[in-house]
Amino acid sequence: MLAGELALAGVDVAIVERRPDQTLAGSRAGGLHSRTIEVLDQRGIADRFLSQGQVHPVVHFHIPLDISDCPTRHNHTLGLWQNHIERILADWVGELAVTIYRQRDVTGFAQDDSGVDVALSDGQRLRAEYLVGCDGGRSLVRKAAGIEFPGWDPTTSWLIAEVDMAEEPKWGFHQDARGIHGIGKVENGGPVRIVLTEQQLQSASEPTLSDVSEALIAVYGTDYGIHNPKWISRFTDMTRQAAAYRDRRVLLAGDAAHVHPPVGGQGLNIGVQDAVNLGWKLAQVVKGTSPDRLLDTYHSERHPVAARTLRNTMAQVALRRTDDRSKALGDTVSELLGMDEPRRRIAAEMSGLAIHYNLGEGHPLLGRRMPDLDLRTAKGPLRVFTLLHNARPVMLNLGKPGSLDIAPWADRVEQVDARYTGAWELPVLGAIAAPSAVLIRPDGYVAWVGSSTRQEAAEALTAWFGPPAAG
Repeated sequence: MLAGELALAGVDVAIVERRPDQTLAGSRAGGLHSRTIEVLDQRGIADRFLSQGQVHPVVHFHIPLDISDCPTRHNHTLGLWQNHIERILADWVGELAVTIYRQRDVTGFAQDDSGVDVALSDGQRLRAEYLVGCDGGRSLVRKAAGIEFPGWDPTTSWLIAEVDMAEEPKWGFHQDARGIHGIGKVENGGPVRIVLTEQQLQSASEPTLSDVSEALIAVYGTDYGIHNPKWISRFTDMTRQAAAYRDRRVLLAGDAAHVHPPVGGQGLNIGVQDAVNLGWKLAQVVKGTSPDRLLDTYHSERHPVAARTLRNTMAQVALRRTDDRSKALGDTVSELLGMDEPRRRIAAEMSGLAIHYNLGEGHPLLGRRMPDLDLRTAKGPLRVFTLLHNARPVMLNLGKPGSLDIAPWADRVEQVDARYTGAWELPVLGAIAAPSAVLIRPDGYVAWVGSSTRQEAAEALTAWFGPPAAG
């Protein structure tokens, strides 16, 4: 995703990938949340994913939460396995002609004032202006940069496997004194997916088919004749976050910056959103449009988002415990989430629609996602997200046509005069006052809301998209 964002901005970008192709062992993560689908819609590629997945009008926090009344075109989650998500993204990046160095690892790097020398496992060295570690929870880039990874050690572990079975299993969820277990189909006619809570914490060794068989027998009394494993893994509730998302010319995104248990299906989603927050900022710094300090806003905006995710995943793990006190707590939480206000609030947080970057006081839109309105323009009907397909900022004038003059930024900010007469509604907040103008960042968040002074608009344009052009 990050490579795609940089390529759209005209930046020379390359991916170093240890796998020989886009084939992924196992299905891995299971879907996309509303805000991630919106982000893909902003780039004009959401339909590629929607056409291959299954829409569900719920998110999960302890219990399923209805999200169908949330004010977004995508008031649902999309059931689509990670192996398909990666393939579709790889096809998109291929259209953007991004260089990929396959079957190679980054083994080290050295940074100086002008760039980063990156060493690859085949002996090749690359010189780059910036290096972004998207290399997972065990990130070599994070460790080599000396960035601390504080958090909480694991207390529980789970086995996850995709296998064939000789016998029909007990489908669905099953709960016992150990915890919650599940058996389901990955796809029609495909392997069976098993998730088992282990009786004792295990994290040191790589699990085997024998481990899965023993765990199945302990829970179900049989292993259902499992064979032909496609993928076996183990995950824990270890929860950690990088102390800094940046060390000079080295940055972190996705699991390299934050790890947590996969309850609620948030990890892949906030990783994609990390990339979209970082991409346009890094592109502007590389191209000299904005000063290097713009990259500091990546940490200040995204670190709190992941911190909240870490908190809610820890809460969900606690609610899954099977002792009587945890069950009592779970019953109380279920009652609360049955009420509309708590349901809407938690559902918006889980889906990413409640994200609010602290960009100062002012209109409720400031720092929040721009709704995908149906606009009327001189060129005909137009959706807001369509304006963002090229990952460029947009000054949307909803007042008197021609009342805003952003000519000094016309080389990098698109100005659109439009009308919108419908209601303005945000997740959680509800109805808000209609603004006269909004400055929309390439990631779809509002950087400025119209006021009576042109000076404020100029200050916002300069802060986010560089100083005005000379002349």
